[in-house]
Amino acid sequence: MIHSPSDIALPRGVSDFLPEAAAKIGSIESRLLRVFELWGFRRIITPRLEYEDVLATGMGDELKGKTYRFDDRQSGRLLALPPDITPQIARIAATRMTSLPLPHRISYSERVLRQTEIQAGRSREIFQTGVELIGLDSPEADAEMIVMAIEAMQVLGLDNFTIDLGQVEFCQGVFQASGLDGEPLRQLREAVSRKDSSAVASLLDEHTVSSDSAREISALPRLFGGREVLKTAHGIVTNPRSLAALENLQLVLEILDIHGVADFLSIDLGETRGLDYHSGITFEGFVTGFGEPVCSGGRYDNLTGRYGFAAPATGFTFNLLNLLQTIERRPELQGCAATDFLLFNTCQDRRNVLKVARQLRSQGYTTARDIIRRDYAQSLEYAKKMNIRCMLVIGDIQEPYQAVRSVDGCVIPIKSSMIAQPGLMNYIEESQGEN
Repeated sequence: MIHSPSDIALPRGVSDFLPEAAAKIGSIESRLLRVFELWGFRRIITPRLEYEDVLATGMGDELKGKTYRFDDRQSGRLLALPPDITPQIARIAATRMTSLPLPHRISYSERVLRQTEIQAGRSREIFQTGVELIGLDSPEADAEMIVMAIEAMQVLGLDNFTIDLGQVEFCQGVFQASGLDGEPLRQLREAVSRKDSSAVASLLDEHTVSSDSAREISALPRLFGGREVLKTAHGIVTNPRSLAALENLQLVLEILDIHGVADFLSIDLGETRGLDYHSGITFEGFVTGFGEPVCSGGRYDNLTGRYGFAAPATGFTFNLLNLLQTIERRPELQGCAATDFLLFNTCQDRRNVLKVARQLRSQGYTTARDIIRRDYAQSLEYAKKMNIRCMLVIGDIQEPYQAVRSVDGCVIPIKSSMIAQPGLMNYIEESQGEN
């Protein structure tokens, strides 16, 4: 049966990644993991399937609503595809790593799936590369996460980015002091998250709160910007929970100043993201000109306890597809999918070309043989289209092979008599430099 193109289309919200894009994603991933490794984080690999009830233990209502579920014929239990890696890390730390001393410095790079309303350009499949630091409750640990995120973006060549800092305890203190709950509180949190001051004012008109609480809530949509936000907030809030949150944020900022990253920071005390999940400092990384965060994270001290092992924790993750969109035109990533050499053999004997291929690969060069029998011009065109840096012509060298140089591409002729010479690799490397 032959399928029509519409029959073999992918579901909306997922994509194929061809070699060029896959290589860019791989390059981004390896650079991030290297930064994490240099900071002492060790990688683990999480399963693609979990029992739904176990996974749900570590998720809030929002993530539960985005989880793909299906029946397991073997156990009769409900299975789930993880929509986020952090609950899996919490389970692993609480059940598999309790005999190890704290803190745990864990890194990962996985894909997750989320049920979501499909919008233009939005993917159901998310490539997450991140870290979790479990067992440290200190401003130093929070600062370390932020500095690592900044360093990772710098390693990727980015400089036009901002890290937005929040403190969910600040918002929680304001909302708790209001005495509101249920639907009114949900609507209020939504309005604050949209920075919709008029909607906040309307909700306050509908529901009775104290004058102090009304003043605190009304200020939330405006409490974003530079360090001056902290001074403004100190002059507005009076509840102890929010004041303690401001003190914590100030301590973290002082450590970040020592790291010299102040220029990358902004503050948003009206950030309500993660109020059901996080428990302290939160942050998101934004690249200028791109509307979605490329990384996000924060403190979540109550998560591992849901699996029976109470421990403070913080972490963050990069969204690789968002990163790809921001830097896919950068020259250093454009060439990452290139193959170093294509070997074009001019004679029937394969021994020489195979020997050269082995030598090149042993030196770390990516090397492909043009096994298809075609003429020289076709092979050269293939090399150009497939982003191969250089073509070696091996065997009986005649025109046009000797004449071709940088005009048509990097082509290096290698006579059969040169194959056994000790200086072959030097000749190839020097010839590349001339082209």
